[in-house]
Amino acid sequence: MTRIAVVDNHGQFTHLEERALRDMGVTADIVDNETPPDEVRADGFVLSGGPSIDRIGRCPAYLDDGRPVLGICLGHQVMAAALGGEVASGDYGGYADVTVRVLDEDDPLVGPLAPETRTWASHADEVVTTPPGFVRTAESDVCAVEAMSSPDRGLFGVQWHPEVAHTAEGKAVFENFVAVCERAAAAAGSGGV
Repeated sequence: MTRIAVVDNHGQFTHLEERALRDMGVTADIVDNETPPDEVRADGFVLSGGPSIDRIGRCPAYLDDGRPVLGICLGHQVMAAALGGEVASGDYGGYADVTVRVLDEDDPLVGPLAPETRTWASHADEVVTTPPGFVRTAESDVCAVEAMSSPDRGLFGVQWHPEVAHTAEGKAVFENFVAVCERAAAAAGSGGV
């Protein structure tokens, strides 16, 4: 069975990320963001949202672990900042219903959501420049980098919250990420570390 660890960045929706995965039949656990990745048995990681980039613990270490990573909101921003992209304050703070346009229909995470999807997102902070080796995979009228990916490295980020009911196709985002993790585990022959 696929095992995903949700790395807790002290976000208000972290438990919903774990719940969404469990509801799909995935073994999911919440781990503290101070936990080193080599101590976590998982096929992939979700870097949760959270209130502050100053409280991200060891999240950057998960990006170099070799297992797939999905960054959600703050996790998306951590991914960008740690790997050479740029994060800045957004023009629209607080949560809002945002229509996201998918730019890359072949992207394994958000491609199947094309041409657009309705999401629930906060833009107090946002990725403004993707890191080297990443492709911008979704945009909206309020944010140029709603999603990004580096599929060869198994790294994916979304500005929005797929775990909340207000996001129309949130379950599909998690299903697509689980499929990425399953392919990576099969290729590695590990079935989980």
